[in-house]
Amino acid sequence: RLAMAFVGLQTGVLSSRGKVSACGARRSIFVSAGRSVWQAEQRQASSAERKRSAVVRMAASAPAGDPGEEEKTFGQRAALLMYILCWYGANIMFNIVNKKLLKAFPLFTTVTMFQLGMGAVTAVVLWATGISKRHRATNAELRSIYPLAIAHLLGNIFTNLSLRQMAVSFTHTIKAAEPFFSVALAKIFLPGSAFHPAVYASLLPIVAGVTLASANEVSFNWVGFITAMCSNVSFQSRNVLSKKCMADVKMDNLNLFGYISILSCLTVMPFALLLDAPHYAVVTSSALDLGYTSRSLLYTLSLSGFLHFLYNQFSYVVLQRVNPVTHAVGNTMKRVAVIASSIIVFKNEVSPLNKIGTGIAILGVALYSQVKRLKPAKKST
Repeated sequence: RLAMAFVGLQTGVLSSRGKVSACGARRSIFVSAGRSVWQAEQRQASSAERKRSAVVRMAASAPAGDPGEEEKTFGQRAALLMYILCWYGANIMFNIVNKKLLKAFPLFTTVTMFQLGMGAVTAVVLWATGISKRHRATNAELRSIYPLAIAHLLGNIFTNLSLRQMAVSFTHTIKAAEPFFSVALAKIFLPGSAFHPAVYASLLPIVAGVTLASANEVSFNWVGFITAMCSNVSFQSRNVLSKKCMADVKMDNLNLFGYISILSCLTVMPFALLLDAPHYAVVTSSALDLGYTSRSLLYTLSLSGFLHFLYNQFSYVVLQRVNPVTHAVGNTMKRVAVIASSIIVFKNEVSPLNKIGTGIAILGVALYSQVKRLKPAKKST
């Protein structure tokens, strides 16, 4: 009986062990299956994360859109169109008023002083009234700005002298050669400057067009031609100097133009008084004979200066809303508008050869504005 009880006990133990083993096996199967599912989910999550990372990298590597060319609302487009029309209108009116003024009052140094002076006065009024926030320039910033003011002053003096000597349309045809001097001065004064071959190619029609237009120009004279070329050199020198001297100057274009106007006006004032003051009485008398009064002559001088300030300001406003290439194209079309309007107003005689030359020069400027941002190929080492 004891033996049978012992055998029964062993059998029960073995049976319970078998049940425990079966349960452990089932638990192992469930654990393994769960682990497999978890690993599959992890692999899927890892794959999805890699895809998201790839998308992020592609978005980061994509070229950023030009802030000046982002999608604009109808209101923004309308405002931009208004600014462009004001820019063109102010520049056309300035050239017409300035030419009429120089015919009656040919003292170009004094005319330049009034133009720069009105820019300075307008800037001070805008600062004083809070319409424009004034940047408090340091002495170091003023020293950096002063070379630009001198180049700006010379450019305006030479332009006024050229306008006094020749037709507005022809002066602006010559001034279309500015890109040629921009490239030449950059190569001379900015070491390491390099340009795409297309840039050099675009200069050829500019030079050819100006040469062709000059060959048969009725109002051509050497003083006007040389001073127009000198104005090109002066204004492009200002651009080159801005790259060399303006690295530490942190101010917006409106403030910069205000300070340039003030510094250039203060610089030219003693020369205008020294050179032109002895002739004021005679020249004013001649202007009175042409129908001006003392008040109307002073008004025209002031109006010329205000329009000079205004078209420069609208140019900066447009530049803040478009990219530089679009602005350059707009500036080219503005020159066409100035040439055409001056021919209509002053009824200048324009020969077919002059028209062809002007057209070729303007086409060259348009090409230059499109290709000037192309980068030259790097030299292999």
